[in-house]
Order: sequence, then structure tokens, then C-alpha cells
Amino acid sequence: MRATGSAGRIPATPPEDEREYDVGTNELSTLLWRERQLLELLMFKLDEQQLILASGKSRWLPHASREVEQVMERLREASLARAVAVADVGDLWGAGTDASLRQLIEKAPDDASREILDAHLAGLTALTDQITALRDVNEQVLRAAVRSTQETLSGLGDEAATYDARGHAASPADARIFERDL
Repeated sequence: MRATGSAGRIPATPPEDEREYDVGTNELSTLLWRERQLLELLMFKLDEQQLILASGKSRWLPHASREVEQVMERLREASLARAVAVADVGDLWGAGTDASLRQLIEKAPDDASREILDAHLAGLTALTDQITALRDVNEQVLRAAVRSTQETLSGLGDEAATYDARGHAASPADARIFERDL
């Protein structure tokens, strides 16, 4: 406990600079938690997308992709808010307004702040690694599906029928891209 003045009383509220420190650190920690939650949601959406790809129900793929994009947009917004909070705390701790989270950990004024920020950094790093792996697997599955579709279409060759003006199947010899009788 800290005594103030000659009477030795404990102040009802901490000095202004300590309140700034607490608010900035707490706000940053809250924003980092929010970003971690969004990364977990993104991981869920990528898992969902992977299940749709594996099931072959491609009609749901645009919906899943849109949901991934929506989470990505929310992550961009959260990242911007975090960058502002990191700049504020970095300025307060003497790490500079362009400090990274790792640099803030190094400049943290106490063990508690250092441990909290270090745990956030470890959590964010682990989630990012998992998301990267999921994204890579989804991309490979998509590429394989495109390749399979292209091979199937190329295997159809000349056997594919076209239709005449009445809707009847025309022979491949009658099918033309350009009208030759002009």
C-alpha cells in the first residue's frame, strides 16, 4: 500500500497515470481476447468449408465462402482497434507507437502484464498456425476438385451432343461455333 501526504492516507483512486496504465492494458487485453475469439470463429468457418468440400455438396460452398469473408472483415476491424490500443500502450510504456506485441511484452512494467500479453501472443500464434494449415488443406481440395472437373469435361470430347433450334440433339458434325453458310 502506498501512503500519500503527511496523514498517511491511502487514496480512493490511483493516480492518473496508473489509471491510464490500467485502462490501456485492460483495453488491449480485451481487444486481444476479441481477436482470438474471431480467429477461433474463422477456424470454425474454415472447418465448415472443409466439410462441405469433402461432402461434395458444392452448392453450399458460396455460402461458406461468404461467411469466411464476413469473419475476415470483422478480423480486419478488430486488428485496427488492436493496433490503436497497442500504439496507446506502447506510448505509455515507452515502447513507441509502432511497437509490436512482442516489443510490448519486453517493455511491460510488471510480470502480470508481461504474462498476460505473452499468453495472448502464444494464443494468437497458435490459432494463426492452425488457420494457415486449414486454409492450405481447403485450397488443395479445391484445386483437386477443379482438376477433376476439367478432366471430366475434357474426357467428354466429341461425344457431347449439342442441340438444334427445335431442342433436338444434333450430331457433332452439325455443331459449329461459326456459321459457315454466310
